[in-house]
Amino acid sequence: MASVPDLVRSHLAATFPGPVAEASVTFLGTLPLNVQKFGSSGVVRYVTVGVSNSPMHSPTATVVDPVRGPRAELVLSLNAPRDEVLRALAVLAASPQVEGLVLTAGATLDLQQPLWPGARVTAVLLGDAGGLVPDLPLPEFDPVRFYPVLPMTPDEAALARARGAAHLRELWLAAGTDLRDPDRTSVLR
Repeated sequence: MASVPDLVRSHLAATFPGPVAEASVTFLGTLPLNVQKFGSSGVVRYVTVGVSNSPMHSPTATVVDPVRGPRAELVLSLNAPRDEVLRALAVLAASPQVEGLVLTAGATLDLQQPLWPGARVTAVLLGDAGGLVPDLPLPEFDPVRFYPVLPMTPDEAALARARGAAHLRELWLAAGTDLRDPDRTSVLR
């Protein structure tokens, strides 16, 4: 069987047409993480490859199964290229290996610094998997789920922590917020 990252790459190539560029980032003590870029104009997608190489487990788990467990990748969609986001996206993707986080819909990840130079957004909310990129079934493992990365401003992140992700999503929907707009302002202004 091909490696999980190779299967993810093939799955992404079948999902997103167009040119692909890939960057690799390695953090001390972790396996390499790659970020693929699809598109150069219009909607640009940045997708991690490598998070799903191993199953995720809670840091409080008493037994860690090296084969079974949830697997995930992250998908960021922007209306304009912001290639400087590659490192920030890799940092978010490394959170299961570094911090023992299990990536799931509704999770809030906060970098506490701009996702790219000059960005108003410093955190992300993970959306529901299976919409933009369908799950990737694996023969002997749990499927790989692809979670949309929804950028949040600091005050939106604080609101999501205080009132819940569903409340913030309702505000975004009511305001017609384009979460792919890299220059958008907070929905709370």
